[in-house]
Order: sequence, then C-alpha cells, then structure tokens
Amino acid sequence: MDKGHDLTAFSRTISASSLRGRLTKLTGAPLRPVAALHASIDFVPTKIPRKRRLQMMVVAVWSVLLVVSCFVFLMLCSIPALWPFLVMYLIWIFCIDKSPAYGNRLAPWFRSLKIWQYFAEYYPASLLKECDLPADRPYVFGYHPHGIIGMGALATFATEATGFSKAFPGIKPHLLTLTNNFHIPLYREVIMSLGISSVSRESCSNILSSGPGQAITIVVGGAAESLSARPGTADLTLKRRLGFIKVAIQHGADLVPVFSFGENDIYNQMPNEKGTTIYALQKKFQNMFGFTLPFFHGRGLLNYNLGLMPYRRRIVSVIGRPIHVQRCNKPSLDEVERVQRMYIEELTRIWNTYKDEFAKTRLRELSIVD
Repeated sequence: MDKGHDLTAFSRTISASSLRGRLTKLTGAPLRPVAALHASIDFVPTKIPRKRRLQMMVVAVWSVLLVVSCFVFLMLCSIPALWPFLVMYLIWIFCIDKSPAYGNRLAPWFRSLKIWQYFAEYYPASLLKECDLPADRPYVFGYHPHGIIGMGALATFATEATGFSKAFPGIKPHLLTLTNNFHIPLYREVIMSLGISSVSRESCSNILSSGPGQAITIVVGGAAESLSARPGTADLTLKRRLGFIKVAIQHGADLVPVFSFGENDIYNQMPNEKGTTIYALQKKFQNMFGFTLPFFHGRGLLNYNLGLMPYRRRIVSVIGRPIHVQRCNKPSLDEVERVQRMYIEELTRIWNTYKDEFAKTRLRELSIVD
C-alpha cells in the first residue's frame, strides 16, 4: 500500500511538472507561484492626491462606459412599466434618428465639462498647433496612429480639454467612429453630445457640406493599425487608405495630418506578428464584424502594471500644416495618389521634427507598413 501510494504521488509530481513545463513553453516565461506574482504587482500607495484619484476615476468610467450603458439598458428592460418607452426609444434609434450621419447633436457645454479636463490630465494629453486654420473652409483631419483605443483623439477632437476651440476658433470638429456604436442605447447619446459621428461616406459628405468651418477627424489606420500598436513604435496603415483623401477632394476640404506622439505607448499588446494564430484570428474577427480585438493590457485601479486601464504616459497631438486641394467631384486615381504623397510627406515631416522631443524612447522610426 505504501509503495502504491508513493508511486501515485510520484506520478502526480511528474504530471504537475510536465504541465508546468508545457505551460511555460506556451507563455514564454516561467510560471510563478501566487506569492511571487503578488510580489511582482506594483500596487499604488495608500496616499494619493485627490486630483489624481479623480483623473483615474474619469478614465476608468470612460473605459467601461459602453459595457455599463448596455447593463443599465438591460436593467431598465426588466421593468415592465418602461417597456413602451424602451420600444419607442429603440424605434427612434434604428429607424428615425439620423443624427449620427449629420453630427448635429454636438453640445459645446458637454464637451467643456470639467471631467474631460481630468481625462486629459491623466496621461497627460495635449495639443500642439503648428499654424492657424482659417474657418472659411471645411477640413479633414487625419489622425495617426490609431493606438489600441485612440484616447488622444478623444481628448483632442471630442472634448475641449486640450483647448481645440481656442486654438482653432470657428472650426467645429467631429471625431468619426464606427456606425455600430450608434446602435448602443444610452452610450450613443453620450458620444453624440461630444460631436462624435459616423465614419460612413454619407456622414462625411453631410458634415463637410453643412458649411465653412466644419471638420471631420478620421483615425485613418482603423482596426488594422490597432494590431500594430506597441510602445516605442509608429507603424502606420496608410498606403492603401485613399478614401478620406478622395472625400476631401470632392468637398474642397483642406487635409490636415495629425500625429499623436505617445498614443501607442499607453497600452502593451500581446505578440501577434503576421503568420501567428492570434493574428489570423484577429483578422478573421475583423472581417466578420468590421473591428477587431487587440489582446492588450495596461494598469489597474489599484496597481500600476496589471489591468485594462491605460498607463499614464504623455500624449502630444501635433496638428500639422494643411494641404490645400482643388475641389473635384470625380477625382482621378492619379490625382488622389498625388495628394496622398503630399499628405505622407507632411506627416513624415511632423515625425522628423518632433520625434527627438516627444518620442525619445522609440524603438524604431516611423514606418508605413500597408
């Protein structure tokens, strides 16, 4: 009996060791006991200034706002007395309300709330203006890089936290996002109040045609570029992105490149190089749903190195010089590509001008990968 018991214990030890070895090979790092893992977490100190707490809470709320909105709506659905109103609200969202395609729900007072100041100060996020932009024409801002979520784009173009309206008086910015976001009850009301609109071609045309000073901001790289977002890098998906340039030409809107230093630094991402299983799954998900899910991590509410909140790393959005285009309803491919070359040259100039100031820890230079 003792020998059998010893043999069983020995087998379990071998099995546990084998399992540990296999998991170590998969993760690429040795597995640590709970105590060691606990020791590796950098917890926040107990005494932190109130202002920093508020900054953290605002960013945390924004990070989970979409999920919270869905949860609140489902809770409301559990109240039978509200069903008639909720049905009418859903009909309004899906069948009647066209605001996401016109950007006419922008509320300046909401964009100017103090909470957005806390949001921007968390990183901190700031705006650097290179030249004046007259408000007698429409504009198309191209924002780079996408990053994991695009927090710098939100702070700069969807709020007044970085002083956009003071820097460019008379210009009304509309940050564009996926149309599906406007199908989410409650959440849609918040983002529309910030001036965020649909990235559809119809929306771009409606906003740019609504008068001088109207501007749209397109995060050009989209979901594909988010898969390349890693600290110290600037790999842009831009070579085949001609749609936003064509829209600008069709409406006679000046093109303004924007490079946001630090956007890629606020999250770490799991290795997903082309050819890996993870990359293939992410691309398949993108093809099915129009967006993808980078496997990323940042910090937590109570620690500095484990969680889904962004790191406190500086973001500086440099708004470059406008590229004037001649209006043409049906621009040729040669004309679109010519303007694209000018756009890339200006974007590269921004990088070369400010990289030693705002990208000191870069691992490599700016690269246009696709």
